[in-house]
Amino acid sequence: MVKQPFLNNMAINLSTIFTEVPFLARFGKVRDYGFSTVECQFPYDYSVAEIRQELERHRLSLVLINLPAGKWQAGERGLAVDPARIPEFKESVRLGIRYATALKVPRIHCMAGVVAETADLTAAKQVYIENLRYVAKEAATCGLTILIEPINRFDMPGYFLNDIQQAKAILDEVNLPNVRLQFDFYHIERIYGNALAVFQQYASLCDHVQIADVPGRHEPGTGEMDYQAIFDYLSSHYNGYIGLEYTPLGKSEASFKWL
Repeated sequence: MVKQPFLNNMAINLSTIFTEVPFLARFGKVRDYGFSTVECQFPYDYSVAEIRQELERHRLSLVLINLPAGKWQAGERGLAVDPARIPEFKESVRLGIRYATALKVPRIHCMAGVVAETADLTAAKQVYIENLRYVAKEAATCGLTILIEPINRFDMPGYFLNDIQQAKAILDEVNLPNVRLQFDFYHIERIYGNALAVFQQYASLCDHVQIADVPGRHEPGTGEMDYQAIFDYLSSHYNGYIGLEYTPLGKSEASFKWL
């Protein structure tokens, strides 16, 4: 399905693939199956030294992490829209940048957060924009890019950033060159359908792409999306990394058959 040179752009998401083994053992699995690039949602349960050792041992590049997103098990999905959490958000920025610079990670996803149905969305947007400007300026001193990503509300109820037009408006208002769009084909397909057409419209804003099939969020070929058409287009019009942020339908090793 995928042209051989294009495989070099594929980044295994260590948070969703090879979960059959402990986190630090997943790096070796990635190299065993011929990949050289990884991404990770939240590396913070492990020290920089532990992760660096695995990256160096297996000759891997880590290309994306998320900022700490609050109490995940309690339902938090980011801190950036909460006016009561600004000091905590700034602390998360310091931690995220420390990991990114030490591990040579070029980009960080800043999750917006969940808002209550009764929340003042205009105020939340303004806090989000101010926090994005803060993290972007901190990141710029280290040559890092900050990403924002629309996430569908079926999978993440109440998530503030849930529309790509909303994301574009926020990027326009932030107006900093190192704040870009993270485009997840799975989320966009769930929000709109025909994710490829949406990508073609917003591709100039994108710095990172992620994929999974709809429904189920499994590997390409397990659902309804035409990933052959998506990859044909990306191979000619997109030069960045493609994060494999899917949950394998079966064993992780078997999930690469689509390649």
